Amino acid sequence: MNEFDIDKRAMRRAFSKAAETYDAAAVLQREVCIRMLEKLDIVKLQPARLLDVGSGTGWGTRQLGERYPQAEVVALDIAMGMLRAARGTSGWWQKLFSGSKQRFVCADVEALPLAAQSMEMVWSNLAVQWCNDLPATFVELHRVIKNEGLLIFSTFGPDTLKELRVAFSGVDGYNHVNRFADMHDIGDMLVAAGFADPVMEMEKITLTYGDVRAVMQDLRSIGAHNATTGRAPGMLGKEKWARIVQNYETLRSNGKLPATFEIIYGHAWKPVPKQTADGRAIIKTDFKL
Repeated sequence: MNEFDIDKRAMRRAFSKAAETYDAAAVLQREVCIRMLEKLDIVKLQPARLLDVGSGTGWGTRQLGERYPQAEVVALDIAMGMLRAARGTSGWWQKLFSGSKQRFVCADVEALPLAAQSMEMVWSNLAVQWCNDLPATFVELHRVIKNEGLLIFSTFGPDTLKELRVAFSGVDGYNHVNRFADMHDIGDMLVAAGFADPVMEMEKITLTYGDVRAVMQDLRSIGAHNATTGRAPGMLGKEKWARIVQNYETLRSNGKLPATFEIIYGHAWKPVPKQTADGRAIIKTDFKL
């Protein structure tokens, strides 16, 4: 285990605790979700079953249900508190879209309790950055997607919260911000996992705040605590906090403090295999009698 590995217990507790405050604070997550939904406009696939990985309080899950009203939508999250919140808001939606079915699964995306080739589509909005082994996670997602099915996701890139890194620089020897994978590396991981022709895009979104405390409060409200194993063991003292504020204040622009988020979007298809598991070639035939 290295210092940037995610402590999954701490992460689960943080997100469960944040379930009640999440929707009010998750402005960025909702905006990215909307942009991902727009990308589905050019996708012809009409899935019978789709998986929402890192479904949170279920806002995105409900949008997917509206878009694919005949589909069985499986909402999967590692935090039980998030799933409870999602179930509490799903009643009206299920009545309105009576043809759709929703399921809730509490599990870690790195070890999915789902059958192979059980989903036509896997969707994930800002969740896979919490995985310790992202290449293996893509292999796992590839396993549960049917041939010719789609994986579509968003995640954070390396420049995310770069201002916070500056603020904590030199304060102590602990990690204070998660480490995020590069877009090109993620594309390579998808190919290695067996996906075909991944399409990767990146954009940066900057939120602005009045002070450093507001930045930290927003992160706490959505459960995005520093959950790395190399995090500081206790609370920050007054002296360290003062240094953090001083460092962050050097970045103030037009009266506001910036918080940058590098958003990576990716989608890829699972192709029909060209050979069997034991290496024999698969030859397609189309005989008409």
